[in-house]
Amino acid sequence: MKEKVQGDNRYKILILSLTFFLLAVCTQKGAEAQALTKTVVDMGGNEVTVPKNVNRIVITCYGGATHEIAALGGVEKIVGQPSMLRFPTLVRMYPGFKKTVDPGSFNNVNIEEILNLKPDVVIASLTAEQGNRKIVEAGIPVIRVYTGRANDPSDSKREFLMIGELVNNKQQAEELVEFWDRQLQIIQERTGDIPQGMRKRVYYLLGSLTHTNGSAWWGQTLINSAGGINVAHDIGKLRDINVEQLLGWNPDVMILSSNEGQFVPVEEVMNNGQLQGVRAVTDGAVYLCPVGTFWWDRPAPEAILGITWLAKTLYPERFGDVDIEKLSQDFYYRFYGYRLSHDEFASFITPQK
Repeated sequence: MKEKVQGDNRYKILILSLTFFLLAVCTQKGAEAQALTKTVVDMGGNEVTVPKNVNRIVITCYGGATHEIAALGGVEKIVGQPSMLRFPTLVRMYPGFKKTVDPGSFNNVNIEEILNLKPDVVIASLTAEQGNRKIVEAGIPVIRVYTGRANDPSDSKREFLMIGELVNNKQQAEELVEFWDRQLQIIQERTGDIPQGMRKRVYYLLGSLTHTNGSAWWGQTLINSAGGINVAHDIGKLRDINVEQLLGWNPDVMILSSNEGQFVPVEEVMNNGQLQGVRAVTDGAVYLCPVGTFWWDRPAPEAILGITWLAKTLYPERFGDVDIEKLSQDFYYRFYGYRLSHDEFASFITPQK
C-alpha cells in the first residue's frame, strides 16, 4: 500500500513538473513573439499588430503613402504599389519604381499578387473597405491611411508619425511634423488678421469646369490652411456643380488641378466665353496647382509646399520674402536626400499635360 502511495506521489510530481515546464515554454514563446511584434494605431483607429521590423510593404492606394515612406527613409521596403510612372520626378529619384509590381488599388486589389509579394504589411486607403477586408481575410495586416478626404493638417501630421513608427524612423517623422508646424505658423501669423470679408475667395477646379471640392474633401483644407475661403464649401460631400453656381460664386481666384487625371490648361479657362464676367478670369487670377513627386494639392508630405505656394499666390504682398523654390529645395534635400534643380522646380510650377 505504501509503495502505491509513493508511486502516485511520484506520478503527481512528474505531472506538475511537466505542467510547469510547458507553462515556462509557452510564456517564453509568448514573450519572444511579443518582442518580435508591435502595435500600430492606424488612421481609422484600428490597433494593428505588425512585425517590429517591417521590411516588406505593399501599397494599394494613391493617397501619398508612397511619398510618406520615401520622406521617412523607407523606399527600399516597398515591394508592390500602383504604378508611379505618372510622377516623373519621383521615378527619377527612385528608378526602382519603374519595375515595382502593381498589386491593384483601393477596392480593386489582386489578392494572389499581394500574397506572392509576401508583405509584412499592406498600406491601404481608409475608404477601401471591400479591398481591405479581402486583404485582412488573407491574413495580412492592413494599415489604413487618409486618401483625399478632408482632414485637418493635424491629422496629416499624426499620419506621418504613425508611418514613422511603422518604418522605425520616428525622428525623421518628428522633423517632418516640425517642418509643417513652422510653415503653418508662418502662414497663420501673416494671414490671421485678414477679416473674413477681405479673404480671397477660391474656386478649386479638378479636371473639368464644374468638378470641385466641397467641405468634405482635401481642397477645403488646402484653401483654408492658406488663408482663403473655399467658395464651394457648402456643397459638402458633393463633387459636381453647374456653371450657374460658379458664376454666382464669382471667385477671386481659380486654381486648376490635374490630380483626377484630366489636365485643364489656364488658357482654356481664360478663353471660356461663359466665364468672362468671373472676377478670377477678369483679373487673370487663374493658376495651375503645382506637381512635385506628388500633387501639391493632395494630402502628402509635400502638401505643406502646396499650402505655402497657395498662401503666397493669394497674398503675394504678405509673403514677398518667402522663396518657394528655396523652400522646396530645402525640403527635398532634407527629407528625400535629393538635390532639386532649378529646372525641376520650374516644371513643378508649370505642369504640363
